[in-house]
Amino acid sequence: MPIKQIDHGTKEYQQMVELRNEILRKPLGLAFDSEELDRETEDILIAAFEDDTMLGCCLLTKVDNKCVRLRQMAVQNNLQGKGIGAAMMNYAENVARDAGYYKVIMHARKTATGFYEKLGYKVSGNEFEEITISHYVMEKKLR
Repeated sequence: MPIKQIDHGTKEYQQMVELRNEILRKPLGLAFDSEELDRETEDILIAAFEDDTMLGCCLLTKVDNKCVRLRQMAVQNNLQGKGIGAAMMNYAENVARDAGYYKVIMHARKTATGFYEKLGYKVSGNEFEEITISHYVMEKKLR
């Protein structure tokens, strides 16, 4: 299962938007708007593939020179729990470390905090609501 960085605006990026929409937005009755997607041009876009099929994806958004934020982690429903998310997280952390970042933060859905805790992330703060569901800020030092 190759994991690689992809470019904004490509056919692979369109696959990424479709996967994120299907897994993360549609179940909440939400959709992406073009302004939101336009802001991703500077993000590090990461995806896992089997042949030409995208199995999962995530993004890294620069917070400052030392910190990056993981966003929009999505794995196809029928493939969750098979190690794809963990492999993408490992890849994303290595990319962030190689780019000079010291910390990864995220707004993790409450239902996903156990997954991230197994990968060494810690909850840092109180529960809050974002896009109609409960989240926690989680973080991990990379060095």
